[in-house]
Amino acid sequence: MARGARGTWCGALILVGALVGGASGCGPTTPTEAGGPSSATSAPAPPSPGESGSPDPGTPQPPATPPAGTTPAPGTSTADPQPAGLLVEVVVDGGLAGVRNTLVVRHDGSWSIRSRTEPPRTGRQTPAQAAELRAALADPAYARVPERPTGRPVPDGFQYRVTYRHRLVVAQDGEDERPAALRRVFAALPEGGPPTRP
Repeated sequence: MARGARGTWCGALILVGALVGGASGCGPTTPTEAGGPSSATSAPAPPSPGESGSPDPGTPQPPATPPAGTTPAPGTSTADPQPAGLLVEVVVDGGLAGVRNTLVVRHDGSWSIRSRTEPPRTGRQTPAQAAELRAALADPAYARVPERPTGRPVPDGFQYRVTYRHRLVVAQDGEDERPAALRRVFAALPEGGPPTRP
């Protein structure tokens, strides 16, 4: 009799539990009802941009660098000096007219002269003349020419400042003996020497 009453009581509890969605106090509970992990699986949340290791489409990526040891593509410029670069600069100051002329000669033989009173003059040496000037400047004897005048200046004389490979040599009229290596450089300049005319 007691067993029948318990069965009736449990049945009533199960019915009430089913109606209210709660758990009954009879029989074993399921893992969900006991607070354990749910048997239903949920889909994982999609990864945020950049989290999965793939680049974000909206983020600009740096350009790919070529692997080491590769040769540059044809037409790529290099840092080597160009043949038309500056070879020598000669500045002449002084004289009765107080000139200040600047002669610039480039490696390819082209040259220009600027003065205070005249428009710039330009020209080009022949290949032989350009080679002679380069040889005179590269002569080891020219590297030993004093960088400052060694004699007394002549009144109203000229001063010459020669810049070659960042080395400045200053000479002037009135020196007892101009070094032969410097005379060779002067003789190889366009128009036969430093620009002294106004």
